[in-house]
Amino acid sequence: MTHSIHGKQRWLALIVLCLGVLMIVLDTTIVNVALPSIAADLGFSETSLVWVVNAYMLTFGGCLLLGGRLGDLYGHRKLFLFGITLFTLASLACGMANTQILLICARAVQGLGGAIVSAVSLSLIMNLFTEPGERAKAMGVYGFVCAGGGSIGVLLGGLLTNLLSWHWIFLVNLPIGIAVYALCVALLPSARGHAHGERLDVAGAVSVTASLMLAVYAVVNGNEAGWTSVQTLGLIFAALVLLAAFLMIESRVQHPLMPLGLFRLRNVATANVVGVLWAAAMFAWFFISALYLQRVLGYRPLQVGLAFLPANLIMGFFSLGLSARVVMRFGLRVPLAAGLLFAACGLALFARAPVGGSFVVDVMPGMILLGFGAGIAFNPLLLAAMSDVDPSDSGLASGIVNTSFMMGGALGLAVLASLAAARTEAMQASGNALVALNSGYHVAFLFGAVFAAAAGVLGGLLLRPGQPGGAGEQAHGEAVAAERSRAPGGGAATENY
Repeated sequence: MTHSIHGKQRWLALIVLCLGVLMIVLDTTIVNVALPSIAADLGFSETSLVWVVNAYMLTFGGCLLLGGRLGDLYGHRKLFLFGITLFTLASLACGMANTQILLICARAVQGLGGAIVSAVSLSLIMNLFTEPGERAKAMGVYGFVCAGGGSIGVLLGGLLTNLLSWHWIFLVNLPIGIAVYALCVALLPSARGHAHGERLDVAGAVSVTASLMLAVYAVVNGNEAGWTSVQTLGLIFAALVLLAAFLMIESRVQHPLMPLGLFRLRNVATANVVGVLWAAAMFAWFFISALYLQRVLGYRPLQVGLAFLPANLIMGFFSLGLSARVVMRFGLRVPLAAGLLFAACGLALFARAPVGGSFVVDVMPGMILLGFGAGIAFNPLLLAAMSDVDPSDSGLASGIVNTSFMMGGALGLAVLASLAAARTEAMQASGNALVALNSGYHVAFLFGAVFAAAAGVLGGLLLRPGQPGGAGEQAHGEAVAAERSRAPGGGAATENY
Protein backbone atom coordinates (compact mmCIF):
# COMPACT_ATOMS: atom_id res chain seq x y z
CA MET A 1 0.00 0.00 0.00
CA THR A 2 1.35 3.43 -0.96
CA HIS A 3 -0.01 6.83 -0.01
CA SER A 4 -1.46 9.25 -2.54
CA ILE A 5 0.33 12.37 -1.33
CA HIS A 6 3.10 14.04 -3.27
CA GLY A 7 5.66 16.82 -3.27
CA LYS A 8 6.22 18.91 -0.17
CA GLN A 9 3.39 17.24 1.72
CA ARG A 10 5.33 13.97 1.78
CA TRP A 11 8.33 15.65 3.36
CA LEU A 12 6.12 17.46 5.87
CA ALA A 13 4.55 14.11 6.70
CA LEU A 14 8.04 12.67 7.14
CA ILE A 15 8.87 15.41 9.64
CA VAL A 16 5.70 14.68 11.62
CA LEU A 17 6.36 10.93 11.65
CA CYS A 18 9.96 11.45 12.70
CA LEU A 19 8.85 13.84 15.45
CA GLY A 20 6.62 11.09 16.81
CA VAL A 21 9.46 8.57 16.58
CA LEU A 22 11.85 11.06 18.20
CA MET A 23 9.55 11.30 21.21
CA ILE A 24 9.62 7.51 21.50
CA VAL A 25 13.39 7.23 21.09
CA LEU A 26 14.02 10.05 23.56
CA ASP A 27 12.25 8.12 26.28
CA THR A 28 14.59 5.18 25.74
CA THR A 29 17.56 7.22 26.97
CA ILE A 30 16.24 10.46 28.50
CA VAL A 31 15.87 8.69 31.84
CA ASN A 32 19.55 7.69 31.96
CA VAL A 33 20.80 11.05 33.19
CA ALA A 34 17.93 11.27 35.69
CA LEU A 35 18.42 7.76 37.13
CA PRO A 36 20.38 8.90 40.21
CA SER A 37 17.68 11.51 40.97
CA ILE A 38 14.90 8.95 40.46
CA ALA A 39 16.72 6.43 42.69
CA ALA A 40 17.18 8.98 45.46
CA ASP A 41 13.57 10.20 45.27
CA LEU A 42 11.79 6.83 45.02
CA GLY A 43 14.32 4.61 46.85
CA PHE A 44 15.41 2.32 44.01
CA SER A 45 18.32 -0.07 44.60
CA GLU A 46 21.16 -0.30 42.05
CA THR A 47 19.74 -3.50 40.57
CA SER A 48 16.06 -2.54 40.57
CA LEU A 49 16.90 0.83 38.99
CA VAL A 50 17.61 -0.95 35.68
CA TRP A 51 13.89 -1.77 35.47
CA VAL A 52 13.05 1.90 34.93
CA VAL A 53 14.77 1.38 31.57
CA ASN A 54 13.96 -2.28 30.96
CA ALA A 55 10.21 -2.04 31.73
CA TYR A 56 9.97 0.32 28.77
CA MET A 57 12.22 -1.68 26.46
CA LEU A 58 10.64 -5.05 27.15
CA THR A 59 7.04 -4.07 26.45
CA PHE A 60 8.32 -2.03 23.52
CA GLY A 61 10.20 -4.94 22.00
CA GLY A 62 7.60 -7.54 22.90
CA CYS A 63 4.72 -5.68 21.23
CA LEU A 64 6.46 -4.42 18.10
CA LEU A 65 5.58 -7.45 16.02
CA LEU A 66 1.95 -7.27 17.06
CA GLY A 67 1.84 -3.51 16.46
CA GLY A 68 3.34 -3.90 13.00
CA ARG A 69 0.87 -6.61 12.01
CA LEU A 70 -2.07 -4.58 13.37
CA GLY A 71 -0.93 -1.69 11.19
CA ASP A 72 -0.82 -3.92 8.11
CA LEU A 73 -4.30 -5.26 8.83
CA TYR A 74 -6.20 -2.20 10.01
CA GLY A 75 -4.29 0.80 8.69
CA HIS A 76 -0.94 2.33 9.63
CA ARG A 77 -2.32 5.83 10.20
CA LYS A 78 -5.03 4.61 12.59
CA LEU A 79 -2.52 2.63 14.64
CA PHE A 80 -0.05 5.53 14.66
CA LEU A 81 -2.66 7.85 16.17
CA PHE A 82 -3.64 5.24 18.77
CA GLY A 83 0.00 4.68 19.74
CA ILE A 84 0.69 8.40 20.12
CA THR A 85 -2.38 8.78 22.35
CA LEU A 86 -1.40 5.84 24.56
CA PHE A 87 2.21 6.99 24.85
CA THR A 88 1.23 10.54 25.76
CA LEU A 89 -1.17 9.42 28.50
CA ALA A 90 1.44 7.04 29.91
CA SER A 91 3.97 9.90 29.94
CA LEU A 92 1.58 11.87 32.13
CA ALA A 93 1.37 8.92 34.53
CA CYS A 94 5.20 8.65 34.62
CA GLY A 95 5.54 12.35 35.36
CA MET A 96 3.06 12.11 38.24
CA ALA A 97 4.50 8.85 39.68
CA ASN A 98 5.35 8.90 43.38
CA THR A 99 6.13 5.19 43.90
CA GLN A 100 8.44 2.64 42.28
CA ILE A 101 5.56 0.41 41.18
CA LEU A 102 3.61 3.23 39.56
CA LEU A 103 6.64 4.48 37.64
CA ILE A 104 7.62 1.02 36.37
CA CYS A 105 4.04 0.17 35.35
CA ALA A 106 3.63 3.51 33.56
CA ARG A 107 6.94 2.94 31.77
CA ALA A 108 5.65 -0.45 30.62
CA VAL A 109 2.53 1.22 29.16
CA GLN A 110 4.77 3.81 27.53
CA GLY A 111 6.64 0.95 25.89
CA LEU A 112 3.38 -0.43 24.48
CA GLY A 113 2.46 2.92 22.92
CA GLY A 114 5.99 3.40 21.67
CA ALA A 115 5.97 -0.04 20.07
CA ILE A 116 2.89 0.76 18.03
CA VAL A 117 4.24 4.13 16.89
CA SER A 118 7.65 2.77 15.92
CA ALA A 119 6.28 -0.31 14.15
CA VAL A 120 3.96 1.60 11.84
CA SER A 121 5.98 4.79 11.33
CA LEU A 122 8.80 3.05 9.49
CA SER A 123 6.34 1.30 7.18
CA LEU A 124 4.54 4.62 6.57
CA ILE A 125 7.84 6.20 5.53
CA MET A 126 8.77 3.27 3.29
CA ASN A 127 5.41 3.54 1.54
CA LEU A 128 5.60 7.33 1.21
CA PHE A 129 8.98 7.19 -0.55
CA THR A 130 9.33 4.51 -3.21
CA GLU A 131 12.05 6.03 -5.47
CA PRO A 132 15.52 4.77 -4.35
CA GLY A 133 17.20 8.18 -4.06
CA GLU A 134 14.35 9.77 -2.13
CA ARG A 135 13.96 6.70 0.05
CA ALA A 136 17.65 6.81 0.96
CA LYS A 137 17.29 10.47 1.99
CA ALA A 138 14.11 9.80 3.97
CA MET A 139 15.67 6.82 5.71
CA GLY A 140 18.69 8.97 6.50
CA VAL A 141 16.40 11.34 8.39
CA TYR A 142 14.71 8.42 10.13
CA GLY A 143 18.09 6.87 10.92
CA PHE A 144 19.29 10.12 12.48
CA VAL A 145 16.21 10.21 14.69
CA CYS A 146 16.82 6.61 15.79
CA ALA A 147 20.57 7.00 16.30
CA GLY A 148 20.81 10.64 17.30
CA GLY A 149 17.59 10.67 19.31
CA GLY A 150 19.17 8.53 21.98
CA SER A 151 21.99 10.93 22.65
CA ILE A 152 19.69 13.94 22.26
CA GLY A 153 17.66 12.31 25.03
CA VAL A 154 20.70 12.38 27.28
CA LEU A 155 21.19 16.11 26.59
CA LEU A 156 17.51 16.92 27.12
CA GLY A 157 17.40 14.75 30.24
CA GLY A 158 20.33 16.66 31.67
CA LEU A 159 18.72 20.03 30.96
CA LEU A 160 15.34 19.12 32.43
CA THR A 161 16.72 17.32 35.49
CA ASN A 162 19.16 20.12 36.23
CA LEU A 163 16.74 23.02 35.68
CA LEU A 164 13.48 21.46 36.91
CA SER A 165 13.17 17.86 38.19
CA TRP A 166 13.16 14.31 36.85
CA HIS A 167 9.35 14.42 36.53
CA TRP A 168 9.69 16.82 33.58
CA ILE A 169 11.58 14.34 31.41
CA PHE A 170 8.17 12.64 31.04
CA LEU A 171 5.84 15.64 31.22
CA VAL A 172 7.61 17.30 28.28
CA ASN A 173 6.02 14.62 26.08
CA LEU A 174 2.51 16.02 26.58
CA PRO A 175 2.69 19.05 24.23
CA ILE A 176 4.78 17.08 21.71
CA GLY A 177 2.29 14.22 21.64
CA ILE A 178 -0.67 16.54 21.16
CA ALA A 179 1.11 18.40 18.33
CA VAL A 180 2.11 15.17 16.54
CA TYR A 181 -1.45 13.84 16.75
CA ALA A 182 -2.96 17.02 15.31
CA LEU A 183 -0.40 17.30 12.49
CA CYS A 184 -0.75 13.63 11.58
CA VAL A 185 -4.53 14.03 11.25
CA ALA A 186 -3.99 17.06 9.00
CA LEU A 187 -1.24 15.65 6.76
CA LEU A 188 -1.67 11.89 6.41
CA PRO A 189 -4.66 10.63 4.44
CA SER A 190 -6.73 7.90 5.99
CA ALA A 191 -5.94 4.51 4.49
CA ARG A 192 -7.45 1.11 5.17
CA GLY A 193 -5.40 -1.98 5.89
CA HIS A 194 -5.84 -5.29 4.16
CA ALA A 195 -7.57 -7.40 6.82
CA HIS A 196 -9.69 -10.08 5.24
CA GLY A 197 -10.79 -12.30 8.07
CA GLU A 198 -7.23 -12.81 9.36
CA ARG A 199 -6.92 -13.74 13.03
CA LEU A 200 -4.29 -12.07 15.14
CA ASP A 201 -1.56 -14.31 16.55
CA VAL A 202 -2.12 -13.34 20.19
CA ALA A 203 -0.55 -16.58 21.46
CA GLY A 204 2.65 -15.79 19.57
CA ALA A 205 2.83 -12.26 20.98
CA VAL A 206 2.26 -13.46 24.56
CA SER A 207 4.78 -16.30 24.37
CA VAL A 208 7.65 -14.29 22.84
CA THR A 209 7.12 -11.32 25.20
CA ALA A 210 7.04 -13.55 28.27
CA SER A 211 10.14 -15.41 27.06
CA LEU A 212 12.17 -12.23 26.67
CA MET A 213 11.00 -10.75 29.97
CA LEU A 214 11.97 -13.90 31.87
CA ALA A 215 15.38 -13.99 30.18
CA VAL A 216 16.18 -10.38 31.04
CA TYR A 217 14.93 -10.77 34.61
CA ALA A 218 17.20 -13.79 35.04
CA VAL A 219 20.23 -11.87 33.74
CA VAL A 220 19.54 -8.69 35.73
CA ASN A 221 19.26 -10.64 38.99
CA GLY A 222 22.03 -13.10 38.16
CA ASN A 223 24.62 -11.45 40.40
CA GLU A 224 22.35 -11.32 43.45
CA ALA A 225 20.73 -14.74 43.07
CA GLY A 226 23.84 -16.49 41.68
CA TRP A 227 24.36 -17.58 38.11
CA THR A 228 24.02 -21.27 38.99
CA SER A 229 21.12 -20.81 41.42
CA VAL A 230 17.80 -22.59 40.99
CA GLN A 231 16.09 -19.23 40.37
CA THR A 232 18.43 -18.09 37.58
CA LEU A 233 18.63 -21.45 35.80
CA GLY A 234 14.88 -21.99 36.21
CA LEU A 235 14.04 -18.61 34.67
CA ILE A 236 16.41 -19.18 31.75
CA PHE A 237 14.93 -22.64 31.16
CA ALA A 238 11.39 -21.23 31.26
CA ALA A 239 12.41 -18.50 28.79
CA LEU A 240 13.82 -21.11 26.40
CA VAL A 241 10.67 -23.23 26.68
CA LEU A 242 8.50 -20.21 25.85
CA LEU A 243 10.76 -19.32 22.92
CA ALA A 244 10.43 -22.86 21.59
CA ALA A 245 6.66 -22.61 22.02
CA PHE A 246 6.67 -19.33 20.09
CA LEU A 247 8.59 -20.90 17.19
CA MET A 248 6.20 -23.86 17.17
CA ILE A 249 3.21 -21.53 17.14
CA GLU A 250 4.65 -19.50 14.28
CA SER A 251 5.26 -22.64 12.22
CA ARG A 252 1.67 -23.86 12.62
CA VAL A 253 -0.76 -20.92 12.73
CA GLN A 254 -2.42 -19.75 9.52
CA HIS A 255 -1.51 -16.07 10.04
CA PRO A 256 1.68 -16.02 12.15
CA LEU A 257 2.88 -12.96 14.01
CA MET A 258 6.34 -13.51 12.53
CA PRO A 259 6.43 -15.78 9.44
CA LEU A 260 9.62 -17.80 9.86
CA GLY A 261 10.09 -17.96 6.09
CA LEU A 262 10.87 -14.23 6.13
CA PHE A 263 14.27 -15.02 7.61
CA ARG A 264 15.21 -16.99 4.50
CA LEU A 265 15.76 -13.58 2.91
CA ARG A 266 19.46 -12.97 3.49
CA ASN A 267 19.39 -9.21 3.95
CA VAL A 268 16.44 -9.38 6.33
CA ALA A 269 18.05 -12.08 8.47
CA THR A 270 21.49 -10.44 8.49
CA ALA A 271 20.15 -6.97 9.28
CA ASN A 272 18.21 -8.25 12.26
CA VAL A 273 21.18 -10.14 13.72
CA VAL A 274 23.34 -7.06 13.21
CA GLY A 275 20.61 -4.94 14.80
CA VAL A 276 20.62 -7.06 17.98
CA LEU A 277 24.40 -6.73 18.40
CA TRP A 278 24.49 -3.05 17.50
CA ALA A 279 21.67 -2.19 19.89
CA ALA A 280 23.54 -3.92 22.72
CA ALA A 281 26.59 -1.79 21.91
CA MET A 282 24.51 1.41 21.67
CA PHE A 283 23.02 0.89 25.11
CA ALA A 284 26.51 0.29 26.50
CA TRP A 285 27.27 3.76 25.17
CA PHE A 286 24.13 5.58 26.37
CA PHE A 287 23.63 3.90 29.74
CA ILE A 288 27.14 3.10 30.92
CA SER A 289 28.84 6.26 29.67
CA ALA A 290 26.21 8.44 31.37
CA LEU A 291 26.93 6.62 34.63
CA TYR A 292 30.69 6.94 34.10
CA LEU A 293 30.45 10.68 33.52
CA GLN A 294 28.30 11.23 36.61
CA ARG A 295 29.64 8.75 39.14
CA VAL A 296 33.31 8.63 38.19
CA LEU A 297 34.05 12.05 36.71
CA GLY A 298 31.46 13.85 38.86
CA TYR A 299 29.60 15.58 36.00
CA ARG A 300 26.30 17.28 36.71
CA PRO A 301 23.28 16.15 34.63
CA LEU A 302 23.56 19.15 32.30
CA GLN A 303 27.27 18.48 31.75
CA VAL A 304 26.52 14.87 30.88
CA GLY A 305 24.04 16.02 28.26
CA LEU A 306 26.54 18.46 26.76
CA ALA A 307 29.19 15.73 26.62
CA PHE A 308 27.01 13.92 24.08
CA LEU A 309 26.69 17.02 21.88
CA PRO A 310 29.67 16.24 19.58
CA ALA A 311 28.16 12.85 18.76
CA ASN A 312 24.77 14.45 18.10
CA LEU A 313 26.21 16.98 15.66
CA ILE A 314 28.26 14.39 13.78
CA MET A 315 25.34 11.97 13.54
CA GLY A 316 23.14 14.77 12.23
CA PHE A 317 25.67 15.72 9.56
CA PHE A 318 26.11 12.16 8.28
CA SER A 319 22.55 10.89 8.69
CA LEU A 320 20.84 13.90 7.12
CA GLY A 321 23.18 14.34 4.17
CA LEU A 322 26.25 12.27 3.54
CA SER A 323 24.89 8.84 4.51
CA ALA A 324 22.30 8.75 1.69
CA ARG A 325 24.96 9.66 -0.89
CA VAL A 326 27.33 7.03 0.49
CA VAL A 327 24.61 4.37 0.24
CA MET A 328 23.77 5.33 -3.35
CA ARG A 329 27.48 5.23 -4.24
CA PHE A 330 28.70 2.14 -2.35
CA GLY A 331 25.54 0.16 -1.61
CA LEU A 332 24.59 -1.14 1.83
CA ARG A 333 27.42 -3.44 2.89
CA VAL A 334 30.52 -1.19 2.94
CA PRO A 335 29.07 1.80 4.87
CA LEU A 336 27.35 -0.50 7.36
CA ALA A 337 30.53 -2.43 8.16
CA ALA A 338 32.71 0.69 8.26
CA GLY A 339 30.32 2.59 10.51
CA LEU A 340 30.00 -0.23 13.04
CA LEU A 341 33.75 -0.75 13.19
CA PHE A 342 34.26 2.98 13.85
CA ALA A 343 31.72 2.71 16.67
CA ALA A 344 33.58 -0.30 18.09
CA CYS A 345 36.75 1.78 18.20
CA GLY A 346 34.87 4.53 20.07
CA LEU A 347 33.66 2.08 22.72
CA ALA A 348 37.17 0.65 23.02
CA LEU A 349 38.46 4.13 23.82
CA PHE A 350 35.89 4.42 26.62
CA ALA A 351 37.12 1.06 27.96
CA ARG A 352 40.41 2.74 28.91
CA ALA A 353 39.01 6.00 30.34
CA PRO A 354 40.63 6.58 33.76
CA VAL A 355 39.13 7.71 37.06
CA GLY A 356 40.66 11.16 36.71
CA GLY A 357 39.93 11.49 33.01
CA SER A 358 39.41 14.74 31.11
CA PHE A 359 36.73 15.48 28.53
CA VAL A 360 39.09 16.39 25.68
CA VAL A 361 41.40 13.39 26.05
CA ASP A 362 39.20 10.61 27.42
CA VAL A 363 35.60 11.41 26.44
CA MET A 364 35.44 13.44 23.23
CA PRO A 365 37.47 11.07 20.97
CA GLY A 366 35.15 8.18 21.77
CA MET A 367 32.07 10.36 21.29
CA ILE A 368 33.33 11.51 17.87
CA LEU A 369 33.96 7.96 16.66
CA LEU A 370 30.58 6.77 17.94
CA GLY A 371 28.77 9.67 16.31
CA PHE A 372 30.55 9.05 13.02
CA GLY A 373 29.87 5.31 13.13
CA ALA A 374 26.20 5.60 14.05
CA GLY A 375 25.59 8.33 11.48
CA ILE A 376 26.97 6.18 8.68
CA ALA A 377 25.62 2.77 9.74
CA PHE A 378 21.98 3.31 10.63
CA ASN A 379 20.72 4.23 7.17
CA PRO A 380 22.06 1.08 5.41
CA LEU A 381 21.00 -1.11 8.33
CA LEU A 382 17.39 0.06 8.15
CA LEU A 383 17.32 -0.16 4.36
CA ALA A 384 18.73 -3.69 4.44
CA ALA A 385 16.12 -4.79 6.99
CA MET A 386 13.26 -3.53 4.80
CA SER A 387 14.72 -4.08 1.33
CA ASP A 388 13.28 -7.47 0.41
CA VAL A 389 9.79 -7.10 1.85
CA ASP A 390 6.48 -6.59 0.06
CA PRO A 391 4.72 -3.26 0.89
CA SER A 392 1.76 -5.16 2.33
CA ASP A 393 4.12 -6.70 4.91
CA SER A 394 6.08 -3.52 5.61
CA GLY A 395 4.53 -3.13 9.07
CA LEU A 396 5.60 -6.64 9.99
CA ALA A 397 9.15 -6.09 8.71
CA SER A 398 9.31 -2.79 10.57
CA GLY A 399 8.14 -4.52 13.72
CA ILE A 400 10.75 -7.24 13.35
CA VAL A 401 13.71 -4.89 12.93
CA ASN A 402 12.53 -2.67 15.78
CA THR A 403 12.10 -5.78 17.93
CA SER A 404 15.69 -6.72 17.16
CA PHE A 405 16.88 -3.25 18.19
CA MET A 406 14.93 -3.10 21.43
CA MET A 407 15.47 -6.70 22.51
CA GLY A 408 19.14 -6.41 21.71
CA GLY A 409 19.22 -3.24 23.81
CA ALA A 410 17.31 -4.76 26.72
CA LEU A 411 19.24 -8.02 26.86
CA GLY A 412 22.53 -6.27 26.13
CA LEU A 413 21.96 -3.71 28.86
CA ALA A 414 21.06 -6.45 31.35
CA VAL A 415 24.18 -8.46 30.49
CA LEU A 416 26.50 -5.43 30.51
CA ALA A 417 25.10 -4.05 33.77
CA SER A 418 25.50 -7.47 35.40
CA LEU A 419 29.08 -7.84 34.12
CA ALA A 420 29.93 -4.35 35.36
CA ALA A 421 28.42 -5.06 38.78
CA ALA A 422 30.27 -8.37 39.08
CA ARG A 423 33.60 -6.74 38.17
CA THR A 424 33.02 -3.89 40.60
CA GLU A 425 32.20 -6.30 43.41
CA ALA A 426 35.33 -8.33 42.69
CA MET A 427 37.51 -5.19 42.69
CA GLN A 428 36.13 -3.70 45.91
CA ALA A 429 38.74 -5.65 47.88
CA SER A 430 41.28 -3.13 46.55
CA GLY A 431 39.81 -0.56 48.92
CA ASN A 432 39.14 2.18 46.36
CA ALA A 433 35.41 2.21 45.58
CA LEU A 434 35.79 4.64 42.66
CA VAL A 435 38.47 2.51 40.98
CA ALA A 436 36.30 -0.58 41.44
CA LEU A 437 33.28 1.18 39.94
CA ASN A 438 35.28 2.39 36.94
CA SER A 439 36.74 -1.06 36.41
CA GLY A 440 33.21 -2.43 36.11
CA TYR A 441 32.37 0.19 33.50
CA HIS A 442 35.52 -0.73 31.56
CA VAL A 443 34.30 -4.33 31.27
CA ALA A 444 30.90 -3.14 29.99
CA PHE A 445 32.50 -0.84 27.40
CA LEU A 446 34.84 -3.60 26.25
CA PHE A 447 32.01 -6.06 25.70
CA GLY A 448 30.03 -3.32 23.95
CA ALA A 449 32.99 -2.81 21.59
CA VAL A 450 33.05 -6.55 20.89
CA PHE A 451 29.31 -6.48 20.07
CA ALA A 452 29.76 -3.56 17.65
CA ALA A 453 32.79 -5.13 15.97
CA ALA A 454 30.98 -8.46 15.56
CA ALA A 455 28.01 -6.62 14.03
CA GLY A 456 30.30 -4.85 11.56
CA VAL A 457 32.06 -8.05 10.52
CA LEU A 458 28.79 -9.96 10.07
CA GLY A 459 27.25 -7.12 8.06
CA GLY A 460 30.33 -6.84 5.87
CA LEU A 461 30.48 -10.56 5.17
CA LEU A 462 26.82 -11.54 4.89
CA LEU A 463 24.86 -8.62 3.43
CA ARG A 464 24.12 -8.94 -0.26
CA PRO A 465 26.65 -6.74 -2.11
CA GLY A 466 24.16 -5.45 -4.71
CA GLN A 467 24.22 -1.68 -5.15
CA PRO A 468 20.86 0.15 -4.97
CA GLY A 469 19.99 1.54 -8.34
CA GLY A 470 23.20 0.24 -9.83
CA ALA A 471 24.20 -2.49 -12.17
CA GLY A 472 23.85 -5.17 -9.56
CA GLU A 473 20.18 -4.45 -8.91
CA GLN A 474 18.83 -6.99 -11.39
CA ALA A 475 20.90 -9.83 -9.96
CA HIS A 476 19.87 -8.69 -6.52
CA GLY A 477 16.20 -8.83 -7.51
CA GLU A 478 16.65 -12.28 -9.03
CA ALA A 479 18.21 -13.54 -5.81
CA VAL A 480 15.30 -12.11 -3.82
CA ALA A 481 12.82 -13.79 -6.16
CA ALA A 482 14.63 -17.10 -5.82
CA GLU A 483 14.59 -16.91 -2.04
CA ARG A 484 10.93 -15.88 -2.09
CA SER A 485 10.05 -18.85 -4.25
CA ARG A 486 11.45 -21.12 -1.55
CA ALA A 487 9.63 -19.27 1.24
CA PRO A 488 6.02 -20.01 2.24
CA GLY A 489 3.66 -18.12 -0.04
CA GLY A 490 5.95 -18.31 -3.06
CA GLY A 491 6.57 -15.03 -4.87
CA ALA A 492 4.13 -12.95 -2.86
CA ALA A 493 6.69 -10.27 -2.03
CA THR A 494 8.62 -7.93 -4.22
CA GLU A 495 11.74 -5.92 -3.62
CA ASN A 496 11.24 -2.41 -2.28
CA TYR A 497 14.77 -1.16 -2.52
